Amino acid sequence: MTIPQNPENRDYERALAKMSPFEIKGTLISLAEKDDQCSTATFLNAGRGNPNWLLSRPRAAFFLLGEFALSEAARKVYDAPLGIVASPTQRGISERFISFLDSRKNSDGAEELSSYYKYMTGIHEVDPDAFVFEMVDGILGDHYPTPPRALKYSEMIVRDYLRWAMGGKDDPTVFDLFPTEGSTAGMCYAFETLKQNFLLNKGDKLALLTPCFTPYLEIPQLAQFGLEIVTVSANKIEKDGYHDWQYPTEELDKLRDPSIKAVCITNPSNPPSVCLAPNVLETLVDIVKKDNPHLMIITDDVYGTFVEGFRSLMYVLPYNTMCLYSFSKYFGATGWRVAAMAIRSDSNVFDDLIAELPEDRKTALAKRYASLTLNPSSIKFIDRLVADSRLVGLNHTAGLSCPQQIQMALFASFAYLRHAELQPRLIEMIHRRLNNLWSTTGFKLLPDPNRAGYYSEIDIMVWAKKFYGDDFTAYLEANYEPLDFVIRLADETSVVLLNGDGFDGPAWSVRASLANLDEDAYLRIGKAIRKILDGYHEAYIESKK
Repeated sequence: MTIPQNPENRDYERALAKMSPFEIKGTLISLAEKDDQCSTATFLNAGRGNPNWLLSRPRAAFFLLGEFALSEAARKVYDAPLGIVASPTQRGISERFISFLDSRKNSDGAEELSSYYKYMTGIHEVDPDAFVFEMVDGILGDHYPTPPRALKYSEMIVRDYLRWAMGGKDDPTVFDLFPTEGSTAGMCYAFETLKQNFLLNKGDKLALLTPCFTPYLEIPQLAQFGLEIVTVSANKIEKDGYHDWQYPTEELDKLRDPSIKAVCITNPSNPPSVCLAPNVLETLVDIVKKDNPHLMIITDDVYGTFVEGFRSLMYVLPYNTMCLYSFSKYFGATGWRVAAMAIRSDSNVFDDLIAELPEDRKTALAKRYASLTLNPSSIKFIDRLVADSRLVGLNHTAGLSCPQQIQMALFASFAYLRHAELQPRLIEMIHRRLNNLWSTTGFKLLPDPNRAGYYSEIDIMVWAKKFYGDDFTAYLEANYEPLDFVIRLADETSVVLLNGDGFDGPAWSVRASLANLDEDAYLRIGKAIRKILDGYHEAYIESKK
């Protein structure tokens, strides 16, 4: 879409508002960069949540492991000049690994690999040669993932990490994991397998707890799914004219309708970035236990580690819940594309609903998965996810690439074994940025123990009303499109934020990411937000004259 001479006109803004906020972002960046080039302004993009940090130690472990793996492959050489070497062998590999680490003992990578090795061979009592061989063979990527769903030892350490990260504490519940190419791939796989297994059919009701990550709004409405969306909204202003971004009982009660087959939850939310409060979790338990026992819950919990004491629904309602967790944000690893889907192993609503399907649908599914086993009805839902991710026929080549799984395991090991040091520092860093942002707006940031703070959703209308009154907010709504705020922000101040209504948030809200800029930048962003609001008020005063 061509940007007009004056982008701050209502016809253009109405047309632009039909797009996803992530697509609108490109237009806003163009406006901000244009202003940056012809003024003293500095372009600041707080529109997307890609963190500007990364965790170096598990990456150092990965690259050092790669060095060891190559030395293992070079033990047998086919063509030295061209570097054609043999696949490594398992026998005695753990002893050679320990010797290698001893020779690099002063490096970060060796320290992390040694901690991981000692934990797995000590606490889990795994076979040392088999464990080291999985890492070496995996990082070299010379075999298909075996088993296709998850590498054996990688799944074990990721399970341990997720139990801590998702608030499982000492909960003995075992979850099967399916590592995926980011949680976005997991979302696609989930919807597709639910459809293929007749658990979500066209016209079925799917509830969305909003505001939420935009694809959850868009994917269910695609023609191939055709689901009826029921919105459970946290947009209501709850306390003294402020948002708390929790879900009122009257909204949650919509889930008591047993015709609602599934619900998608982003927890902590995106963009408000607050986790479900204890009373909300209690209400959800009551709803499932009393009124909707077969409710399928898909919870996307990527930001959970930014809340101390976070508790995921995978441990609150484990029978009903499929959890998606991405390593992208906490580890600064969006480019690695590593995530995991988790479903309770021994019994879960997905397997039980498949078992209760009518005979004609069971027959159709037996035919679909017949190439995988002599008893297709025995295939668990999570293994159907794996098969469907490769259109069943390529199930034998399914699974996340082995090098990605090895890096994910090293991420999990580092964050799990060092969680007492790591989590407080990342939370503190995010909260300093958050406080800087709000400090220069003049707005009041209320304390909230449920706040992750990875994003901040600011409802401009709340502050317009508190600063300038009802007449001014009526003037804003009558004379401007909600998208006008982020367009002016980009065009006049070179600051890019996303429009909150693209996430089904309040129409005049904006989303700022606290992850991708340094602390001082948020002081300027806060000033820019206030400048645009005050500019509207000046226009309002002029209109009264």
